Amino acid sequence: MQDIITRMRAKKDDEGFTLIELLVVVVIIGVLVAIAVPVYLNYRQGAADKSAQSDVRGAISAVEQYYTDNGNSYPAPGAGLVSQSASPIVIGNQKITLSDKTVLTLYLASATATTYMICAKNTGGSTNKYYVYDSSVGGSVKGVTSASTSFMTACS
Repeated sequence: MQDIITRMRAKKDDEGFTLIELLVVVVIIGVLVAIAVPVYLNYRQGAADKSAQSDVRGAISAVEQYYTDNGNSYPAPGAGLVSQSASPIVIGNQKITLSDKTVLTLYLASATATTYMICAKNTGGSTNKYYVYDSSVGGSVKGVTSASTSFMTACS
C-alpha cells in the first residue's frame, strides 16, 4: 500500500490545467463579454440622451434670464441661435455650454414672439430622439421622436 501512495505522489509533478478546463474558462469569459457589451453601449446612449436633456434645461435658464434682463423681450430670431453645436452659445450675457455631440436649436416664430421652443439632440444618443421644451406649454423637457409631433420641422 505504501508503494502505491508513494507512486501516486511522484506522479503529481506534472500539475497544470487541462485543455477542457481552459476551454470552459474561455467560454465563460465569452458569455460574460456578450452580456456586458450591449449593457455598456446602452449606458453610453442613455448618458448622451441625458446630456442633451440637460443642455435644454440650461438653455431655458439662459433664455429666461435674457428675457428678464432685456425688458421682457426674447432674443431676436436668427441671432445666431438656430441649430448650433458650437459651445458656448451666447445669448446676451448668458452662456450655454453644450455637451459633446449635442446640437441645440432655439426657435422663435417672430421678433415679437412671446413664446419659444428649444430642441436638442445628441448624435451619440438614441436615434431620432429629440429633447424639446415649448414655453407655450411649459412644464418639463420632453423626449420626443421626430415623427411624433408636428412642430419638429422647426427643430430638425
